[in-house]
Amino acid sequence: MTTSGTTAFNPSSGEFVTYAYGLCGIRRPAITQEHLVDARMAVNIMLAEWNNDTPNLWKVDVVEVDLTEGVATYDVDPATIMILDAYIRTTDGAGNPTDRIIWPISRTEYASMPNKAQEGQPTSFWFDRLLAPTITLWTVPDGNGPYLLRYYQVSQIFDVSLQGGQTVDIPSRWFGAFVWGLALRLAYSYAAEKIAVLQPMADKALLSAMEGDTENVPLFISPSLGGYYVR
Repeated sequence: MTTSGTTAFNPSSGEFVTYAYGLCGIRRPAITQEHLVDARMAVNIMLAEWNNDTPNLWKVDVVEVDLTEGVATYDVDPATIMILDAYIRTTDGAGNPTDRIIWPISRTEYASMPNKAQEGQPTSFWFDRLLAPTITLWTVPDGNGPYLLRYYQVSQIFDVSLQGGQTVDIPSRWFGAFVWGLALRLAYSYAAEKIAVLQPMADKALLSAMEGDTENVPLFISPSLGGYYVR
């Protein structure tokens, strides 16, 4: 059996759009500028909703922040949706790093801290999800560092443009969910009679993509019996 031996299939956003319209029964010669404008809006709203179903594993990366003595709050990239894991890295005299996990706390928990200015090695963080988000550490970094904050962030999926042959910021395992989901949204505007057919296909493709976008590791659940700091 002869195969291509490649895994480079990556259609442009425009190709996805024309295929999605085809699933709605609208052929390429019938697609107008209005169709393209509506498709751009539909696809970016769909991806914005997918951002809410985090973590999308392909959008996870590591951020490093050098901490400053006496400074508790640091800016976070506005594209950050969620902080998954965070830890403080210290380095001994021989240059050997040691990582220590720090725990997320809520706004209410941070507000309950009696001494927010207390200094030490940070043990917890509050991610304030503003339009210009920040991360606040407790305890406040002291002078026994240097301390390096490292955290895994989930970022927003990049915007989709239909110009210039741009591709979509998703892995191939999400292509089916993308095109069926887009076709369903476009059907509400242009092919209502297709909704009953497209809905189950879109649901199935999205569920398959979400189930596949996980880490294949065992799950262990245990109670947290105590921390290593005193408020």
